[in-house]
Amino acid sequence: MTWALALLLNNRDALNKVQQELDIHVGKDKLLVTESDTKNLVYLESIIKETLRLYPPAPLSATHEAIEDCTVDGHDVSAGTWLIFNLHKIHRDPHIWTDPSEFRPERFMTTHKDFDVRGQNFELIPFGSGRRMCPGISFALQVLQLTLANVLRWFEFEIPSGEAVDMREAPGLTSPKATPLEVYISPRLPAFVYNSTT
Repeated sequence: MTWALALLLNNRDALNKVQQELDIHVGKDKLLVTESDTKNLVYLESIIKETLRLYPPAPLSATHEAIEDCTVDGHDVSAGTWLIFNLHKIHRDPHIWTDPSEFRPERFMTTHKDFDVRGQNFELIPFGSGRRMCPGISFALQVLQLTLANVLRWFEFEIPSGEAVDMREAPGLTSPKATPLEVYISPRLPAFVYNSTT
């Protein structure tokens, strides 16, 4: 969520576009974006995929063990070898991704439209793949989508410094930001919506 907001604050056109999508498909007269609303939020889904591509929850995969001798990209791998995949590198491979370091959610509406984050496309595996895939992927994606949709719908965001958000990563097993994300928020919906209970 932090990375998605940081990316959107540095890419105002994308922020405006996703807020317009929310206004069109959800409206401005109810408080919550619900699960039934999300099927129409294709740009929001693309933003989430692009965020997970650039900043996967963990930069390295869980360990995998080769079950038989094989060759991977010209390297012999013996059965029993433990492998760890650099997801950060895979997700930014210029042989797969045009402008791999650029935030371009539109790629998931065009060239990579059929890519999924559920482990079927090995070029995009932020939650892993196979038996070692994150068991909470469905819950995580649902919570991320609903929370991000509601926050983007409820508020306008400004950066206190007026400068670009620092996108440096801190070292670790997960992918934390090196610096806290500081923003000013203000309501973007009519006042009566915030006073409602639905």
